[in-house]
Amino acid sequence: MRQFPLEGLEIAPGRVVEWRLRSTRRSEEGGGPEGARKSASFNQDKHFSVVEEARKVNDSLASWLAVTFEVEGPLDRDALEAALLFLARRHEVLRCEFQRLAGDLSCGAIDADEIGLDVVEMGEFDTTAELRAFMSDSFQKQIDTLAWPLFMMGAVARETGSSTVYMAFDHIVSDGVSMPNVVNDIQTAYAAYKQGREPVLPVAGSYLDFAHEQRSRYLSLEADDERLDYWKSFMAGNGEFFPRFPLELGIEPGAMYPTMNEADRLLDARETEALETRCREAGGKFFMGLLASVGTALHTLGGPASYRGFMPVSERGRGPWTHSVGWFVNTLPIEFAVGKDQEFDELIAGVRAGFGAMMGSLEVPFIRAWELLAPEHFALRTWPYPVNFFSYMDMRRTPGAEHHPQWQPTAHVWASAANGTCSWFQRDVSGLHMNSIYVDTPEARRTMREVREVLTQTLLATSRAEALRREPAAVS
Repeated sequence: MRQFPLEGLEIAPGRVVEWRLRSTRRSEEGGGPEGARKSASFNQDKHFSVVEEARKVNDSLASWLAVTFEVEGPLDRDALEAALLFLARRHEVLRCEFQRLAGDLSCGAIDADEIGLDVVEMGEFDTTAELRAFMSDSFQKQIDTLAWPLFMMGAVARETGSSTVYMAFDHIVSDGVSMPNVVNDIQTAYAAYKQGREPVLPVAGSYLDFAHEQRSRYLSLEADDERLDYWKSFMAGNGEFFPRFPLELGIEPGAMYPTMNEADRLLDARETEALETRCREAGGKFFMGLLASVGTALHTLGGPASYRGFMPVSERGRGPWTHSVGWFVNTLPIEFAVGKDQEFDELIAGVRAGFGAMMGSLEVPFIRAWELLAPEHFALRTWPYPVNFFSYMDMRRTPGAEHHPQWQPTAHVWASAANGTCSWFQRDVSGLHMNSIYVDTPEARRTMREVREVLTQTLLATSRAEALRREPAAVS
C-alpha cells in the first residue's frame, strides 16, 4: 500500500454506485445525540476552527483523505453495503456530529443502531479519465468539515475481474494510519457477509474516549509547565516555534497557492532492504536512516548543518486503538546535526538521540503547545510560513498487510491550497515511496525536483554500498 495522487490511479471503467450515511432517528427525537456529547480532541478543534474562519471570509480552503482498493469478482452489492454499514457502526467517530458549545467544540455520535445507508446510482463511466474526474469532484463536493456525514463511500462495479471500492474522509475523523484499518475492516466484513456470517475483528477503541481523555488531561496545561521544557529547548535552538523549510519555494509571505501533488518511488524492494540492513548495523531503525538522508539532502542543497523539522507520530500505542479509525497523530519537533563530512553511523547516532529526546514529550498535544508557546500564530488558518515536515509509515506492518498484493489498496491526500511543502514517505513490499504536496510555483517545482533527485542519490549511495559490501568476493 502506498500514497499517491488520485490522478495517478489506474482504475478500470465500470458502473458507479454510492452509499450515503443517514440517521434513522425520528425527527421528533432531535437531530443529534445531545445527552452523550464529549469534548473534541485538540486536533479536531483546531481543524474545525480553521474551516469555520475560512468560511467567514469566503476562503475555499478544503482537503480530504481517501482510500481505494479492489474486491475480487463481480460485486456483491448487498454484502458490500452490509460491510460499509458495519464500518460506520464499528467506529464511533464516523457517526460523529460536531457543535460549538460555549466556545468549546463538542462531539456526539449517533447511536450505532440509528444509522442506515441510502443507495445512489451514479451511472456507467466509459473511460478511466472520466471516472477519476468524477471521483475527484465527488470527494470535493461531499467532504465538508462543517457538514454531516464526514465521509463518503462508493464502488465501481464490473462484470468481470475485480470491483473498486473508494472512500473519502475529512481529516477530523481520520488519519493516514486509519486508511489500512478501513481497508482491512471492509474486506474482512465483505468476505464474511458473502458467506452469510458475521465478521470477527479485534476490538477497536473509541476515538471519542481518547479525545475526551486527552482534552481533560491537557486543557489545564500552562506555559510554565515542565512538560513543555523540550519544546522550549527546541525553540531556543531554532529561534521560533515552527522549523522553517530551509530551501526557497518562491512564495510571498502570507500568501496561499494552488498545490502540486507528486509521487515517486525512491528505492525498489531490494535497495530498501539493503538500506534497512545498513541502518540496523549503525544501531538505528530504517526511518532513522531515511530521516538522516533527508537532512543530508537538504544540507547538500544549501540547508543548514542542523536539521530541524516537525515529525508526526502515532498516538495509538499498542493498546485498544491499534485497529481504530480516528486522528491519532501528534506532531513534535526533532533536531540533529548533518554535514557532508559525517559518516552514516554518526548521522544515525544523531537521529537516534534526537528521536529519543523527542519521544519524551509524546503525550503533550502539538496544538496545545502551539497555543501556549506561539500564541501570535495560533489564530492563523495555516502554519505561518513553509515548515520542514517529515512523515514515514511502514505499510507492511498495518492490519491486513499480507493481503495488500491482492487488495491493491492505495491512499490519496488532497489539499486545495498551501503555503509550503509536506512530504510523506511510505514503505511497502515494492520499496520506498515519496508523496509531496507543495505550492505550485516555478521555484518550488524546481526545488522539489532537486530534493527528490539528491535524496534518491543519497539513499542509493548508502544502499548500494551496503549491497556491494555484502556480496561475496568475485572468484578470479
